[in-house]
Amino acid sequence: MGARSKKPKIGIIPEKWEIVRLGDPMVTEAIYYGVTAKACSYKTELKMLRTTDIKCFIFDYQKLPYCEITDSRNKINQYKLFEGDIIVARAGTVGVSILVDKNYEDVIFGSYLIKVKLKKEAIYPRYIHYFFQSYIFWNHIKKAQGSTLKNINLPLLRSLTLPLPPLPEQKKIAEILGAVDEAIEKVDESIAKTERLKKGLMQELLTKGIGHKEVKDTEIGRIPKEWEVVRLGEVCAQKKEIVLPKGDGRTNFIGLEHLESGKIKVKSFSTDLGIKSSKFKFCRGDILYGKLRPYLDKVVIAEIEGVCSTDLIVLSPDEGKCVKEFLIYVLHSKMFIRHAISNTSGTNHPRTSWKAISEFEFGLPPLFEQKKIAEILSTVDKRLELLRNKKEKLVRIKKGLMNDLLTGKKRVRV
Repeated sequence: MGARSKKPKIGIIPEKWEIVRLGDPMVTEAIYYGVTAKACSYKTELKMLRTTDIKCFIFDYQKLPYCEITDSRNKINQYKLFEGDIIVARAGTVGVSILVDKNYEDVIFGSYLIKVKLKKEAIYPRYIHYFFQSYIFWNHIKKAQGSTLKNINLPLLRSLTLPLPPLPEQKKIAEILGAVDEAIEKVDESIAKTERLKKGLMQELLTKGIGHKEVKDTEIGRIPKEWEVVRLGEVCAQKKEIVLPKGDGRTNFIGLEHLESGKIKVKSFSTDLGIKSSKFKFCRGDILYGKLRPYLDKVVIAEIEGVCSTDLIVLSPDEGKCVKEFLIYVLHSKMFIRHAISNTSGTNHPRTSWKAISEFEFGLPPLFEQKKIAEILSTVDKRLELLRNKKEKLVRIKKGLMNDLLTGKKRVRV
């Protein structure tokens, strides 16, 4: 560990490191806004990178729109993407950036983006790419101005102060963080593959079942001969037990914010010392369905008892007819979501109702087959949960490494 004697505003750094500003001539060749252009539906010679195209610090070339430049600038080459450029969103997804991985002669960046062209003899672009994901960078970006639409400008970006290690150390730090990113990417690929598997299995199992050879034609299409067509209201009931406001006792509370799209379990819940408005009471094993914006696909099995928002419908399955673990997958199916969306009222806050969803028709297998289908899909869900937990762990590791390596708290061997 080298001596640590410099004490800049961002903290103590190793002796051989420097404190620089992004706008210093030794760091950047230029920092400037993009060109004004408009996306078009027909093919042109150029594609355009917009703020909305940057997600998780990357972009997908195939999804970029073609464009027509509406600006009168002549030197269009400076607005193309070249290897080592960093492009930062100055509005919209403020501060989110990408590192350009190769030369794109047919892609320009739009006016709501900023290009940072680095001095590569002194700066390793991938090091800055990771620094732009650090807490130091985001604390600086919080100074962004604007009341409704936050934005950043060139002076704010140029004034960014950063600790800069020697070039070999920059490369080593970027290599370590890159290895973690590669691990995260592999987990993301596994998650995407497993999600595709689940989607296919749900379509197959909820319409064809397991091992059936004989089928029959029904009002909802062909289903196994042993199945019957039922309405949702025939296999479960709505519970409408209202809990009125009261100021005593600690109560488990679940709202829409505690449900994640597509998940079958409650993400979290809160406890309150008093109920301040009318709520629905629910019990362990009840199904909680989010009727507000049904396209969000929020429906879970309650693992606790308590009260919930009136934006949720409490459903109690008839255990003699339907297995709740099977029914939850029916309510997550594309068929049900389409039915719920087509039966909403309201424009800004569309919501469905028990009356509407109770009319949904689906194929109901015998109880033993319902259990088997639920077990198969549950196994896939458990796999997804393990993968997502693994990703969360890797993201925490990356965050900790960035905090240590980009500030010199921990040194790397070069």
